[in-house]
Amino acid sequence: MLSGPLVENERPIYNLLSQPENMKRRVAITGIGLVTPLDSDCHDFFFNLMAGKSGIRRLSAGFADNLNTKIAAEAVFDPASHFSKKQLGLFDRTVQFALTAARAAWKASGLTLNEDELRRAGVSIGTGLGGAQTIDDFYLQIYKKDAVRVSPLSITKIMCNSSASHISIEYGLKGPCLTYSTACSSSAVALGEAFRKIQHGYADVMLAGGAESFLTYGSFKCWESLGVMAHEDKDDLSSSCKPFSKDRTGFVLGEGAAVLVLEEMEMAKKRDAPILAEFAGYGTTADAFHITGPTIDGQAEAMRLAMQEAGFGADGIGYINAHGTATEANDVIETQAIKKVFGERAFKLPVSSTKSMHGHLMGAAGAVEFAVAVLSIINKAVPPTSTLKNPDPLCDLDYVPLIGRQGARVGAAMSNSFAFGGTNAALIAKEI
Repeated sequence: MLSGPLVENERPIYNLLSQPENMKRRVAITGIGLVTPLDSDCHDFFFNLMAGKSGIRRLSAGFADNLNTKIAAEAVFDPASHFSKKQLGLFDRTVQFALTAARAAWKASGLTLNEDELRRAGVSIGTGLGGAQTIDDFYLQIYKKDAVRVSPLSITKIMCNSSASHISIEYGLKGPCLTYSTACSSSAVALGEAFRKIQHGYADVMLAGGAESFLTYGSFKCWESLGVMAHEDKDDLSSSCKPFSKDRTGFVLGEGAAVLVLEEMEMAKKRDAPILAEFAGYGTTADAFHITGPTIDGQAEAMRLAMQEAGFGADGIGYINAHGTATEANDVIETQAIKKVFGERAFKLPVSSTKSMHGHLMGAAGAVEFAVAVLSIINKAVPPTSTLKNPDPLCDLDYVPLIGRQGARVGAAMSNSFAFGGTNAALIAKEI
C-alpha cells in the first residue's frame, strides 16, 4: 500500500511506454472488413478504386430537394441481409456498419480464441458522431411530431461507444473496449491506439477501425452552413469531389466503416494467420492552433513521428494515401507538410486522395483509407486521384491523376488523417 506520493526514483518499473524500441512487440494485420460506397468486398473495393469508379451520386433521401448540394457517397449496404428484424431495432446504422465490417475482418483473419485469449483481446473504434441517424429521428419525433415518448433503446443506439461495445459482446472480447472521437481522424487514432495496446503488451488482439453514418438532414444543413461542401459537377455528378484541383470546391459527405484485425506478430505466425502487412508506425499530434484551421507543422510532425517509429527515412515510404479533402485550405497545407517531411523525395512520391471516389467518410475515413494503404501494398498498385484534371499549381506533387498505377512495388504506405479540432494522425503499414 502506498503511504505517500511517489518520488522521481520510485516510478513503477512496469511503465511499458518507456521501454526500449527493441522490446516493443511487432503488430500484424490479419483481416480487413469494409462497408463503403464502392462495394464492401476488399477485392472489388480496390478494383473499383483502381478503375477510378466513383461512389458519389445523387442523395437518395427525400430531404435532398431541400439541400443546396444534393450529392453524397452512400454505402452499398442492405441491412436486412446482415441483421434480423429484431436486431435492426437494436442498432443505429453506424453500429450496423461497424458490426458488418468487424464480422468480415474476423472471418478473413481466421481467428479462434479460447477464454484466456479473449481476456487479452479488445476493440478500438473511432466515430465522429455515433448514432446520428437515431439522434435525427429522435429530434424529428419530439420537436416536429410532438411525440410523448421515444424508443427506450434510443440512448443505447445514440451512444458513441455502441459500436465498440456491440463488437465486444458479439465476440466475447474482454480486453480494452475503447472509443475515440476526434472528428475526421477518429478511426485513424483508434487504429493507432490499438496498435499501441498490442505493441506495449496490454493486449494480443485488437479489432480496430471506425464507422460513421450521418447522412441526415440536420448534418447536411450544418455542413452547408460551414461552406465546405462540394458543388455539384454539372457534367458529371460522380466527379464532384476534386482533391488538389484548381477548381475544387469542397468535400462530398460519405458513410461507411472499416475494421482491421491486429495481432501480436508471433501469435499470428504461430497460428499460421493470413498476415496481410505489418502495422509499423503511428504518429499523432495536436495543431493547438484553430478549431477548423490546419497547420503545416502539426501535420508534418505526425508523419515524422510515424516514420521514426517505423524506422524509415524519406525513401522508405512508397505511397501516401492523403487526407486530401478537396477543401481550399487542407490540400495546400497537406502538400506543404509532405514537402517539409520528405524534402526532394516528395516530388517523386506517389500521393493520392481516394476521397475523390468514396467521399469523406468522416470518423470512418482514417480506417477505410488505411485499409486502402494496406491493399495497395498487397496488390502492388497505387489508386488514383480520379478527378484530377486541372491541378492546383500550389499542389505540385505527384498526385496520381486520373489513372491508377499497376505494378508499383509500394513496400510501405502511409495514410494521413487530419481533423477539425486539430488532431492529426499518420499510420504506416509495410509488407512482410
